[in-house]
Amino acid sequence: MTSPTETSGTSVGSDDETWLIRAVEVAAQNVADGGGPFGAVVVREGVEVVAAGNRVTRDLDPTAHAEVVAIRGACRALNTFSLAGTTLYASCEPCPLCLSAALWARVDRVVFAADRHDAERAGFDDREFYELLERDRSTWPNPVVEHRIARAGEPFEVWQLHTARVPY
Repeated sequence: MTSPTETSGTSVGSDDETWLIRAVEVAAQNVADGGGPFGAVVVREGVEVVAAGNRVTRDLDPTAHAEVVAIRGACRALNTFSLAGTTLYASCEPCPLCLSAALWARVDRVVFAADRHDAERAGFDDREFYELLERDRSTWPNPVVEHRIARAGEPFEVWQLHTARVPY
């Protein structure tokens, strides 16, 4: 492995380039197969766990982004909901949905090739979502409203009392 370089304050190495090339190849093949131009690869200890392309239109699932599909596949393959010890490689900067999924999956690192501006030039405007999340909820086009009911905390109380719970 060659010595790491600095990019945006984090270290990247030659293995990162190899896996990003793989993610880009998955994305390009996904386009050829009728899907969107996004690919992702989950790697653990230098070994590919799973590679996936965007399946939004194929599966009629707006959450089936390449990173989410790869995370789901990796969790099944590794029989766990925690991907600690893995790296998620993406052909493009993860959108807020995918970034959140990676954080919840506890991946160690996320490394991407193209960025949100490249995606925007191709007609994928994730910028709108990044900007939306920075604004006060009262300005959002779709209301997100809290309506607290008396039993709102009950599921958490049941969770805390449940001795067989699996923390995550």
